[in-house]
Amino acid sequence: MIEGFLNYLRFERNYSELTIEGYGGDLRDFQAYFQGLDGGLTWQNVDADVVRGWMEQMMDKGNSATSVNRRLSAIRTFYKYAMTMGLAEANPAHAVEGPKKHKPLPQFLKEREMDELLDSDSWEDNYKDVRARTLLLVFYSTGIRLAELIGLDDEMVDLTRCEMKVTGKRDKQRIIPFGRELHDAIQDYMACRDAHIPKTSSALFVTVEGERMNRNKVRYQVQKALSRVTTLKKRTPHVLRHTFATAMLNHEAGLESVKKLLGHESLSTTEVYTHATFEQLKRIYNNAHPRA
Repeated sequence: MIEGFLNYLRFERNYSELTIEGYGGDLRDFQAYFQGLDGGLTWQNVDADVVRGWMEQMMDKGNSATSVNRRLSAIRTFYKYAMTMGLAEANPAHAVEGPKKHKPLPQFLKEREMDELLDSDSWEDNYKDVRARTLLLVFYSTGIRLAELIGLDDEMVDLTRCEMKVTGKRDKQRIIPFGRELHDAIQDYMACRDAHIPKTSSALFVTVEGERMNRNKVRYQVQKALSRVTTLKKRTPHVLRHTFATAMLNHEAGLESVKKLLGHESLSTTEVYTHATFEQLKRIYNNAHPRA
């Protein structure tokens, strides 16, 4: 049943392999739990109490509310599939409530920190430095995800129109505009790359061997660079995505526009960034209040 469900996600829903791997791990963990309780328990006869017991066990082991809720969601999705296929009569996770979770505010860099980093005189004109600065500028100027950046090919960047086509979650594509600074940076980077690197890939960002960069290499470059200007514990490409969204909202971009640029399906996902508009509120207060 599990393999059938995972193939459904892979071929019918076009989920990423990373997501499918996560679902598979969650389902096998739940299966091991209920089989350890009673040899007679199967996917067809487990009930809500079994699901709650599994959740309690995870919480006792120190799993966060976010992790437990994600796994509970996997069970719900699996049973929806199973009921549709006639493999189960009921969804035991349907009425089970997950643990309450506290949503942390997104971490982001201040604009002056990004200016200090990108405008620093410490950048050299060798390939690695040119690539690293261009990576940072792409993240900060477009808000794209790590996977989206890794997937960029040369042909997906239109320097004439200053537009970038990215492939997001579930293979959904979107067009993102960018400004003159990023245009010039990408143009200079490509010239440096083509002059010094034996390119063997269609990828925009490549290693010194000419191969497409992977997640770990990009994460390392971002962490190394951000360490120069911030003490944040998280120094990841996703922090730069948060920084992009925060900067856009602080400069009066509409929530709907930011949603489209980020590739969010729901506006509620984007609303987590509205805390950042506090800087805008301060400016309005200082300009409007007679005693400010």
